[in-house]
Order: sequence, then structure tokens, then C-alpha cells
Amino acid sequence: MTVIRQDDFIDSVADALQFISYYHPVDFVQAVHRAWEMEQNPAAKDAMAQILINSRMCAQGHRPICQDTGIVTVFLKIGMDVRWDSTLSVTDMVNEGVRRAYTHPDNVLRASILEDPAGARRNTKDNTPAVIHMEVVPGNTVDVQVAAKGGGSENKSKLAMLNPSDSIVDWVVKTVPTMGAGWCPPGMLGIGIGGTAEKAAVMAKEALMDPVDIHELRERGPANRAEELRLEIMDAVNKLGIGAQGLGGLTTVLDVKIRDFPTHAASLPVAMIPNCAATRHAHFVLDGTGSALQTPPNLDDWPDITWEVGAQVRRVNLDTVTREEAGQWQPGDTLLLSGKMLTGRDAAHKKMQELIQSGVGLPAEVNLKGRFIYYVGPVDPVRDEVVGPAGPTTATRMDKFTDFILEQTGLLGMIGKAERGPTGIEAIKKHKAVYLMAVGGAAYLVSKAITGARVVAFPEMGMEAIYEFEVKDMPVSVAVDSRGVSVHEQGPRIWRAKIEEQAIQLI
Repeated sequence: MTVIRQDDFIDSVADALQFISYYHPVDFVQAVHRAWEMEQNPAAKDAMAQILINSRMCAQGHRPICQDTGIVTVFLKIGMDVRWDSTLSVTDMVNEGVRRAYTHPDNVLRASILEDPAGARRNTKDNTPAVIHMEVVPGNTVDVQVAAKGGGSENKSKLAMLNPSDSIVDWVVKTVPTMGAGWCPPGMLGIGIGGTAEKAAVMAKEALMDPVDIHELRERGPANRAEELRLEIMDAVNKLGIGAQGLGGLTTVLDVKIRDFPTHAASLPVAMIPNCAATRHAHFVLDGTGSALQTPPNLDDWPDITWEVGAQVRRVNLDTVTREEAGQWQPGDTLLLSGKMLTGRDAAHKKMQELIQSGVGLPAEVNLKGRFIYYVGPVDPVRDEVVGPAGPTTATRMDKFTDFILEQTGLLGMIGKAERGPTGIEAIKKHKAVYLMAVGGAAYLVSKAITGARVVAFPEMGMEAIYEFEVKDMPVSVAVDSRGVSVHEQGPRIWRAKIEEQAIQLI
């Protein structure tokens, strides 16, 4: 009988979570590189270049790929012949591993988990608890799969109870566009088919642990209906022209993973969960001989890509920019921002609205008139960093506050990731504001443009506090101009037509 020691299990979990915070799976890096090589839309190609550069920087600097270091999901297959040498439960051991990983002094990870989710929403401070799925199986080992899932992609998960005669491909093709770009494509789709509603969702999540191998499947040919569906869905989704970051292009998904399970004759449950450009997962097996630590990959497996500033780039001084100047920007324009901006996410926007409506007003240092606000919750700095990885969060979550904030404060512009919804776009058009997009999945790269950072309001909110950032040449694109024209509506429409008309080869 194998004996698994408590410290070995905890150390292995903590090591895996630190490892995946800064190392992409090599197969994922190679898949993004292949898509980058084939991409014909300059904006999408530029976005993937930033993702690949960021990935290499994180691998070298051992800092998080994304500021959203995820909610931890663990799949455990525990052998029936295993005995535990532990004073803690398996659940408590997993959570102790999470706690140690997320508070590691050399690479602090952002604590994003809130307890009392329908009430006070208090941060647990150490990213616990994890979501754990346990299965007891024959054998004398403990098989562990660990993932850190970002909120932007997790929020785009879909579940449908289809009729048995319905087309799964048609449902996916209809559903993916409704997900917008907040899941930070290019990424993978995990799909669970069958069982019950909760079984389909768990299968979809677990499928995302598998390596990228769609090209090998295409070369050898499908062996069953699930493999046929993988190819059909991959081709159909990429023909939508959504592209990297939703900017329009040839590659929206890099792979489609499917798991299925017998289901009721009257049912066809289908769950779809996307993985973003910050795909993070690891696998290890404990056999009683000690900790199972991850092996660093060879950095030669990362492509050596540089990001070049185009000739048409505009340099913008945030301290002097005017509404008239911003009104000249066109959708798709590349800007390099320098100067000071404020930050604020969901909780900060809610707090600001409450303070204004109550008559108390905003703190003196949160003067938004003529300024830009960046939707971000950064990672805490380590060593000599000004701030940790600080990539954008999904902008549509702020749409409900946009008209009020623009009306009441005179805010000029916003910076986030992905598209704005109809409510947000209408408010931007009404107030002649602008919305700029930074690349999701390039958080460490973005942080290198931040030369100063200080908390100016709501420090009790942790990563949701309002900061003032000073930036130098921070790269962004104009996503919604002052007339309400959205690049996320234009780009996919243009590239979907090009793919249909020209029969462009997709990956």
C-alpha cells in the first residue's frame, strides 16, 4: 500500500500552481505561434505577438502570465490502495497548497476569491478555497490535475439542454458569438456532452486539461463521432472570423476538446467552457516516493518574436489630451499612452456611484474629469517592481455604470479588454467619450509600461482599490471611437466575409 505524506501533497500542489502562473503549456505556445504565422489581419497578428512576447517574459521572469491568476480547480483520482499520512483532510491539504502558492513572497499571486458571494463578497486573502473534484479509482497512486481559471473566460461558460435531435455544431456556432471577446481568444473550447447538466459542465472543464492535438487528429482522421465533432466545431467556429481578442481574423479557437457520457433518452446536455490566452494547467502523480515537482520547460521552445510600433501609431499624453483630440481617433488606431490614469473595476464603480448618489461625492484624489480610467486589478509587486502584472479586465461588466459615470464625472475615456455592449457603446457615443483596448493575456508586458503606482482610494478593497498609474508608451487600440463605432463589430464582420469569399485556409 502506498503512503502519501501530507507535506508531499501540499508541496506538489503549491509548486504546480506557482509553475503554471508563469509557464504556459508548451503545446499551447506552439499553437498560438502557428496561428500567428498564418494570421492575415494585422490587428489580430499584433495581439498574438503581444501574447507570445508576454509568455516568454513571464517564463523568464517567473511572474504571472495574467493579472487574473484564477480560481483554482483540481481533479483528483485517488487510488483505492493509497493510505494518507496526514492530519488534514484531502480538501484541507489542497487548500493549504493553494494558500502557500498564492502568498509565495517571490511571486505573489492575486487573491481573487470572495466568500459570501451573494452578500458581502469578502476577499479570502489567499485565493482559497479551491474547487475540487475527487474520484476514487483502482490503483496505488494519486493523480492530480491542477488549473487556474480566469474569471473572464469562466464567465463565458454556457450550458444547454438540447433536444436529442438538435445539432451540437449549430448550437456552438450560434452560441460562440454571444460570448464576445471577454474570454480572450485565441483559446480552446472544452465541451461536455451527455450525462446530466452538472456532469456535462464538469466534463467540459476537465477536457481543457488535455494537450493541443487537433492537427494530429486532422492528419490521422477521426476514430469516433466525438472526434468528428472536434474537427467540425473547430472549422465552423474559425469561419466566424472573430479572431484574436475579437478583432477579426482567421483563428478564434486553437483546439476543441470533447468528453461525453451516457445520457437519458430524452436529454442532450451540452456544456461549453472556453480557456483563454492565459491557459494554465499542470498534471502530476504522487506514488509515495516524495513530492512531485514540475520540470521547467526549455525556453528555446518559445518563439523569438518582437513587437514593432507601426508607422501610424499615435503618441498620447494623458495629462494634456483633450476631448477634441480624442474625437479624431479612429477604430483600430494604435495609441501609445503616457502620463497618469486612474484604475477601477466592478466594486470601485459601484462604490463611486453610491458615493455620488448619496451626495457624499468622490474622494478628492478621484477626479475623473477629462481623464482615463483603466479597468484593472493588478498583482501586488515583488522585489523592485512598481506594480505586478496589470492586464485589463472585461469591459462589458462596467457597461451598467458607464452612462452614469460619464455624465457625473466628465470622464474622457476607458481602457479595458474585449468589446463593449450596446449600453456601453450608446453611453460612449452620447458623451463623445472613447474606449481603448489593451490585450488580454499580456499582463506582464503591460506592467512594464507602468512607471508609477499608488493607491488613492478604497484600499480596503484590495485588488479592487483605485490606483493612480503613471505610464510610458502603454500600447492600446481604439476599440470604440467617439461616434460609437466599434472595432469589435467591424472586424469580425469583415473577416467572416473574407473567409467566405476567398475560402482562406484556416488552421
